[in-house]
Amino acid sequence: MSFDPDATAVVVVDMQNSFCHPDGSLYAAPSEDAIEPCVELIDHARAAGASVVYTRDVHPPEQFEDTHYYDEFERWGEHVLEGSWDAELVEELRERPADLVVEKHTYDAFHETQLEGWLDAHGIDDLLICGTLANVCVLHTAASAGLRDYRPVLIEDAVGFIEGDHREYALDHADWLFGEVTDRGSIEFA
Repeated sequence: MSFDPDATAVVVVDMQNSFCHPDGSLYAAPSEDAIEPCVELIDHARAAGASVVYTRDVHPPEQFEDTHYYDEFERWGEHVLEGSWDAELVEELRERPADLVVEKHTYDAFHETQLEGWLDAHGIDDLLICGTLANVCVLHTAASAGLRDYRPVLIEDAVGFIEGDHREYALDHADWLFGEVTDRGSIEFA
């Protein structure tokens, strides 16, 4: 698959200590395994001149106190609290000044964030999406991208998950309904 680097961004979803480090509150080994593939994808994209966006799932401690139904702490327990080590990107993934870091408070990186405006301002049409978790924030961010007329391409060998069937579901669903799926070796910039 060929991409114009001027119109492409790698979107690295939630590669944070909470999910990817063995001491994280919601650690899953396959998320840790996705670190190196994400690094390689980022390096390849940067060398070609493509943009890089990191998302960070961050929750103020009081975020869900007055909610009617949506309560991630009830489902997952307290995680990625604002200002915590859990909420930081893993050490291997450090942003550069030209990168965008999006702090999000839901599974969807477009929901009430600056992501869409930044992508539009930079002429980005194609999103190479990697990170974690496949069937949660990766899937919801990719679906939201597709609904906004971006081209979401999930990078299947750079996506973390809890269980293998969750990953397969997310990739199959994205490919069938709103996006595309490929691997790092198939990505070219022209």
